[in-house]
Amino acid sequence: MKKLIPAVFAIVLIIIIGGVMFGSQLIEKYSYSHEKADLYEYYHLLNENEVAIVLQDSLVEQKALLEGGVYYFDLDTVHEYFNERFYVDTVEGLVLYTTPTEIIRTALGTNMYSVNGADTDAGYKLTTQAVAGDKTVYYIAADFVKQYTNFSYEAFAAPNRMQVYTQWEDRQAADLTKDTAVRYKGGVKSPILSERKAGETVIILEKMDSWSKVKTADGFIGYVENKLFTNERTDSLIPVTDYVQPEYTSLTKDSKISMGFHAIYGAAGNDTLAGLAANTKGMNVIAPTWFSLNDNAGGLQSFAQASYVEKAHDLGLQVWGVVDDFNFKNNNTGSDVNVHTVLSATTTRTALIGNLINSAAGLKLDGINVDFEKINEDSGEHFIQFIRELSIKCRQSGLVLSIDNYVPFNFNSYYNLEEQGAVADYVVIMGYDEHWSGSKEAGSVASIGYVRTGLEKATSSIPSGKVINALPFYTRLWITNGADIRDEAYPMTGVDNVLSQYGMTKEWDEDTSQNYAESQKDGASYQMWVEDVQSISVKLNVMQTFDLGGVAAWRLGYEPAGVWDVISAYVAQ
Repeated sequence: MKKLIPAVFAIVLIIIIGGVMFGSQLIEKYSYSHEKADLYEYYHLLNENEVAIVLQDSLVEQKALLEGGVYYFDLDTVHEYFNERFYVDTVEGLVLYTTPTEIIRTALGTNMYSVNGADTDAGYKLTTQAVAGDKTVYYIAADFVKQYTNFSYEAFAAPNRMQVYTQWEDRQAADLTKDTAVRYKGGVKSPILSERKAGETVIILEKMDSWSKVKTADGFIGYVENKLFTNERTDSLIPVTDYVQPEYTSLTKDSKISMGFHAIYGAAGNDTLAGLAANTKGMNVIAPTWFSLNDNAGGLQSFAQASYVEKAHDLGLQVWGVVDDFNFKNNNTGSDVNVHTVLSATTTRTALIGNLINSAAGLKLDGINVDFEKINEDSGEHFIQFIRELSIKCRQSGLVLSIDNYVPFNFNSYYNLEEQGAVADYVVIMGYDEHWSGSKEAGSVASIGYVRTGLEKATSSIPSGKVINALPFYTRLWITNGADIRDEAYPMTGVDNVLSQYGMTKEWDEDTSQNYAESQKDGASYQMWVEDVQSISVKLNVMQTFDLGGVAAWRLGYEPAGVWDVISAYVAQ
């Protein structure tokens, strides 16, 4: 027996040690970790001035800035989440906000802002800026943005973060039954984001079997065990309605617009009004191409005559003077006008608008039509700011403001049709140039699919009653010789002569809803997708389904008389 005692002791000791080890492993596996998460890493913060943004129930990529106790959003963040009408003039160092009736302005880095010339001291710096690489980033104070936007925010420290709400839907909530931790992921071993007290409320973002994704009131998004929830319920947030957006009133008509563009490239062009108008039927607006930018200071070239307006009025026509950015070359300098230069500075935009409004008043115009076709992506925000500011003056002067646009696609989205539709009276879609002069392939000027797609996109952004679709009174002959392709433009009235000249016979093509003709001559291929009364009639039928504000045509004098019969019938519907 004495010999057995050591052996038994050893076995017991091994069992005890094994039990301790096994118990330790169980404790290690199932006990709650006390490891703290790196909150700067969690919020992706690089320095003490950066502020994480929790927007609604998500941590977004963008960061706010904390400077002098004031919270700032960079301009891109303001545009994406809050209010796209804030505009920075980097040339003159201004930040502008435009309403239907006024422009609020502040100089970069100051406490002062002005409304209609009256200055106000905000008591804090309204804007600031920082250099990031080779780019200057402009920031606007959150409280300044809140003056013109409905949202709420609450800021927290250690680390810096903001809880922001721009929407106020009902949410699922619960109270905690005891002290616990919100963890980075579901599981007792996940690092702790925040310690919470019994009785605190959390927002339940995603309910799972044993753990749920939650958000705390101070902007931590993590996981808590379901067994710690009590009083699960639906909570309602109180919407922020401090700012009442002023109404953008419009001078739209109850009946459809029927507008003809009158191409005038010199004073003598005004004399053709009577003859061109006599060939129309049901036209109620004429748009002479009178004004062009002629310098980089907001100056205008004008072929306008008051006598033209008087004659048009006598014929029952409104006159919307067209201003463009492509028909003038500065003869003093020999260089083209730079539309970006004109539009990107507040002083020159203001001068251009003043010149347009003064001209309209002197001529007794009924409206202004903006035809800026040289806008590129870099100029898009400046063009839209010009439209906002021009709309104020047109509204004050009782002038109809219309804007010509290409058929909308992703590549020209910077023309911002939605904002145009909000601030202008009419948005004209130039429903042509599907294939244009210089295109690398032959094709229709305006197939029915192209027209329909353009109107679908336009009316998804603009109230349909503000959309005017412009029709082509011209077509193109395409000449292909090997790899060489060229085109010649012809008015509708000249099509029959071209068909006869090249021995082409037209046949109706259902895909394009146009008559198509082709022939071979001297080794070259000749093709034409014909615009005629039949093709225009189909386009008008499609337009009718969109309940548009009207129709326009480029250009007067290119059309056979029968076209106006179908246009007038459309307008009368």
